Amino acid sequence: MTGLPATPRYDLVVVGGGIVGLATAYAATRNGLSVAVVEREQRLANHQTGNNSNVVHSGLYYAPGGYKARLAVAGCAETIAFCREHDLPHQVCGKLVVATEPEELPRLDELARRGAANGVENHRLDEHGIRTYEPDVRGLAALWVPSTGITDYRLVAEKLGELVEKNGGEVHLGRTVTGFARRPSDVVVRTTRGDLLGTRAVVCGGLRCDELARLAGADPGVRIVPFRGEYSGFSERAASLVRGLIYPVPDPAFPFLGVHATRGIDGTVHAGPNAVLAMAREGYDWRTIRPKELLGTLTYPGMVKVARTHWRYGIGEVRRSLSTRAMVRQIQRMLPDVTAADLHPAGAGVRAQAVQADGTLVDDFLFLDQAGPDGAGRPGSILHVLNAPSPAATAALPIGREILDRLGAA
Repeated sequence: MTGLPATPRYDLVVVGGGIVGLATAYAATRNGLSVAVVEREQRLANHQTGNNSNVVHSGLYYAPGGYKARLAVAGCAETIAFCREHDLPHQVCGKLVVATEPEELPRLDELARRGAANGVENHRLDEHGIRTYEPDVRGLAALWVPSTGITDYRLVAEKLGELVEKNGGEVHLGRTVTGFARRPSDVVVRTTRGDLLGTRAVVCGGLRCDELARLAGADPGVRIVPFRGEYSGFSERAASLVRGLIYPVPDPAFPFLGVHATRGIDGTVHAGPNAVLAMAREGYDWRTIRPKELLGTLTYPGMVKVARTHWRYGIGEVRRSLSTRAMVRQIQRMLPDVTAADLHPAGAGVRAQAVQADGTLVDDFLFLDQAGPDGAGRPGSILHVLNAPSPAATAALPIGREILDRLGAA
């Protein structure tokens, strides 16, 4: 009588087929580890990775010493090098960060200071200097950041998936994780198509990462609040007004970079994203509503505090979502010749924003080590990635190595 087939065993099981999970699996296979990636969608990079501005960030914005600062600066150079090595579309076009109001000038100075502290080249420009790079932009002053670029992160993620398989790893699509069990020598990852065993596991669940952490018996300490970012495409006439990347000075109260104009790798130009509360974890439009998820978001104490503190900001974002005229007024602060007639809907992404119970919007990458029986990083451990929005795509390659180091699996 033939026995049941053995449960497949790997050095590492990675839950999540976005760019961070794939970069982690890629780093593991390069270290000679056996790896399985488990993704519930039928396609890789289907959510945050495949629905963003496709900007390769320089590391200008981020507080020196944090994960974002360190990993984005490294990731900027590594992403461009990876694209060159694998003949993926990319361009190092630089970007302008433009101050349009006097009160933004001190914040522009702070960005220049942060950039210098992070080793990011940046140059202060006056009004004449702005027009040298972007003749149709109007502003009081700007920073020129030459290392910023553009690519197509879905293609980058798909290439990482190819390389994982080429290096002997496995990528399982359409396979939903239903549970975890930590044991002295491994982690059982339960899925809709059978169990997988990993000496260690990494959960890069994006919009579902807090749910997956609780499924594994961990207290994530945060809740993912989904913010939809909508993009407006430019007409051919308006697109001719944009040479590269044009950003506003961000509001320091929020981990969002503001509505920016981006010339994509395909030559089209779009502006966005705004930031409105999504009605579902994967709520890419106003029609997608999941009442249970929405109720969970609205009753979460942290979200209640965010709403009380920042309700004016939220109303402005909703107005720009529902009104093309309101959106164009935001764009006109930097590009005064763009009109409402120049804009058309150009898709949306959903940001998985971690929010603490006290209303703090988590600004840096956030990891949670769920220790194995013999301690964090030992067999039976699970590492949860709980906050990895922008610039995680830029920083994905060094994030993958960071995760392996934390697991003791490098």
